[in-house]
Amino acid sequence: MAPGLALAATLLPVAARAQGVEVTAEDVADTGDTAWILISSALVLMMTMPGLTLFYGGLVRAKNFLSVLVQVGAIAAIGSLLWIVCGYTLAFGGVTNGWFGAGNAWMLIDLGNVRDGTAIPESAFALFQLTFAAITPALMVGAWVDRARFGWVVAFCAVWSLLVYAPVAHWVWGGGWLASTMGTLDFAGGIVVHTTAGVSALVAAMLLGKRQGFPKTLMLPHSPSLTMAGAALLWVGWFGFNGGSALAANDDAASAIINTHAAAATAALVWLLIEKLTVKKSTSVGFATGAIAGLATVTPAAGFISPGAAILFGVLAALACYPMIQIIKQRLGVDDSLDVFAVHGVGGIIGSLLLGVFLSTDFGGTGYAEGTTMASQVAAQFVGVGVVAIWSAVISAVIAVLVSLVLPMRVSEDEEREGLDLASHGERAWELD
Repeated sequence: MAPGLALAATLLPVAARAQGVEVTAEDVADTGDTAWILISSALVLMMTMPGLTLFYGGLVRAKNFLSVLVQVGAIAAIGSLLWIVCGYTLAFGGVTNGWFGAGNAWMLIDLGNVRDGTAIPESAFALFQLTFAAITPALMVGAWVDRARFGWVVAFCAVWSLLVYAPVAHWVWGGGWLASTMGTLDFAGGIVVHTTAGVSALVAAMLLGKRQGFPKTLMLPHSPSLTMAGAALLWVGWFGFNGGSALAANDDAASAIINTHAAAATAALVWLLIEKLTVKKSTSVGFATGAIAGLATVTPAAGFISPGAAILFGVLAALACYPMIQIIKQRLGVDDSLDVFAVHGVGGIIGSLLLGVFLSTDFGGTGYAEGTTMASQVAAQFVGVGVVAIWSAVISAVIAVLVSLVLPMRVSEDEEREGLDLASHGERAWELD
């Protein structure tokens, strides 16, 4: 035994007895796994702030840049606090009826020493999951930029995190019915994160209505350079998002990171090629958007598939998400401002369904559980995606309408013309003389 581990094994029982807890050998966490999860937690938080804020902020007009940063920050903050108070126990507090977790970890005061099935402290597991609970509702900001009232945004996302995100996290990751009964798989959030946020964002955009001038007025990104910087931070942070979901510093984590990188690189390049063939220019915004599409698509399968499959996921992400942007905005006339559903929602759904096929060892995947076939796994993925999409759409619509009875959804027409930086926050992002 290494000297550090020997010292820990000696001191931990003493500390535990001082708090009235008897510690066994199984209660001693692995320091390497724990360190990786703590680092991964920091990487996922970096995805939210500053990654997502810069990615979205660069895509809006200058008069709304600051409002995006404040919305993302406020959502992440309230989502984190709610996770500590009750979100964690609703999602991971033990299995009761398969729909919600047991209420045994309110305020994170009754956590175990080591999370079941892992070699990390439950506090580290709760922290890692907190960062997911913070970024998921923040993804929806891109659907309503330029027109949503700040108070409504924060209230909607707070309730959403408890009634949509936490239950779905329990169904898929917390031992709930989708995983235990149906066999639905989701390595790092294609269903739990991207399907919930993408579908809910589409519903919110439909309820809010279109921005003034949409679709006739050209609303160009005010700073593609900031969007590229944000995408770069998201890309790096996604190593913690997917790699950390292995919940250990092992081969699964390394494989997940390789697959994450391969899918993002492929999707970004294919997106550039599509732009070159269709609009004759390969853009920085296109590169950034393609990378995010690839990352969202590979997320549900990152730890289950081969690098070759990950490259295919990246190709399909670009081929599916690129035209979906046009379908949503032009054919359906829905003003999902920054394409949250077309990129995150569609990407997450495609990856979740493809997982059922490429899990097969014939394609280099990790293989199916005993008694499971490709057909049954694909069916389980369809059920998982379908149920979560319907739940997200219905509950989001109800929350949005009920919150709007107290806090109006939209700013006034004058405030929208003025820009939300000044109208909602009394500040300008840029003071240029």
